[in-house]
Amino acid sequence: MTNAYEGSTALVTGATAGIGRAIALELAREGAEVIVHGRNAERGAKTVNDIENAGGKARFIAADLSNTDDVRRLAAEAGQVDVLVNNAGVYKFAPTFETDDADFDFHFDTNVRAPYILVQQLVPGMIDRGHGSVVNISTIAASTPAAGAGIYGASKAAVDLLTKLWADEFGVSGVRVNAVAPGPVETDGTADLGELIEGLGRTTALQRLGEPDEIARAVAFVASPAASYVNGAVLQVGGGAPAIRPAA
Repeated sequence: MTNAYEGSTALVTGATAGIGRAIALELAREGAEVIVHGRNAERGAKTVNDIENAGGKARFIAADLSNTDDVRRLAAEAGQVDVLVNNAGVYKFAPTFETDDADFDFHFDTNVRAPYILVQQLVPGMIDRGHGSVVNISTIAASTPAAGAGIYGASKAAVDLLTKLWADEFGVSGVRVNAVAPGPVETDGTADLGELIEGLGRTTALQRLGEPDEIARAVAFVASPAASYVNGAVLQVGGGAPAIRPAA
């Protein structure tokens, strides 16, 4: 365990599985007291136990990020936060003509409005203390169109824009805001996509899927004092894009 985050409290949304869980474990390893957010209390308790068994500190708060009142309650119960990682997100793939109003609202309520409210509620405290870090988890699909992922990609593109806006808005007060945009990553959630996710991995320059720990280490760096001059960046962690090659 390192002490890059010693004395700091980090809130990680969607931290009971996948990339969010890996981020929570990594920040705890580096000395942060982690507030684990999720919807499933059993999985939340497991994440907290794993952090504590490794010598770290953590607690769990359940909240539904598609509900504005619940998001504000999460912020209130979290209290003073030095690092906010807006990781929780939803994705349902469908072409435009098959995307209904409920799916549209679900993506933007969870992926955009919830981070917006958490920033509204928690960043003022960071400003008062003169330091803080926000990391928004985006996606490669926010900058490169992906078939069937229009609403998901559009919601994350909104987060990318807000990242750059907030970096300017809060930077003078000592609060940095950045985003990490993963490429295709192997998680329990993406496993349901089967050959689709495997195929996406083969489209990267590394020709493989990423692992949650690889994303978590990037997030831990960007949020840490080691990245003190990194602000308003959208860091792509996606294995690289292959070069355009002439046809054989």
